[in-house]
Amino acid sequence: MQVRKQPRSEQPGFRDFDLPGVVPSRQKRSRETTLALLRAGAEMLRRRSLAELSIAALCTEVGATVGAFYSRFESKEAYFNALMALAARDGEQRLAEIRRPSPDAGLDKLCQIIVSGIIIWMRNHEGVLRAALQHDDTRPDKWTAFKALAKATTERATPLLLPAMGKGRKAAKVRTIAFGFQIVLGTLVNAILNDPGPLSLGTKEMETRLAGCLLLLLQAEISQSTPR
Repeated sequence: MQVRKQPRSEQPGFRDFDLPGVVPSRQKRSRETTLALLRAGAEMLRRRSLAELSIAALCTEVGATVGAFYSRFESKEAYFNALMALAARDGEQRLAEIRRPSPDAGLDKLCQIIVSGIIIWMRNHEGVLRAALQHDDTRPDKWTAFKALAKATTERATPLLLPAMGKGRKAAKVRTIAFGFQIVLGTLVNAILNDPGPLSLGTKEMETRLAGCLLLLLQAEISQSTPR
């Protein structure tokens, strides 16, 4: 993905605090405390579950009081909703910035760019994504934003990949692309949730292997379109 490197892509910025359940503040110091709480929570969720995330420990981490936390967030639930919304917003931003690297880019290059972009986003928000997945059974509505983002990713990538797959059998190719992303995203979700190995989300080989799998699947569809 041709994504511009901007600090706000990995961390929420001040202008991102217009979220349900988050009390807005006009004071810079107060906004900085809100930002610090969000950053610290996202980082702590990399090492523990949402249930294990203590508000007191979170506040200690950033040097804030529990009262300061609840003056900004209506509840722990509202706080987590804000973390999920910011992760989804970052994904949407990255998605909007996808650009074809060059008109003559090959299918292998496109697969690598797109898969790499997805994995980078998931790495940046790994703890939040894991917590959301772990709560999906009890709060199915909380994963909706990410399901929509997965669908949007497929829709955004399809017109980039189709020209590199040649002419003919468009409907079949579109369906193959969609299935390819189902495989890619399913593998990454499993890596986040269970980390069964042999490859983990943080390994470069995960990017290479998944991009290769997507490429092979698309090439198999192309071969069916080629006259023999």
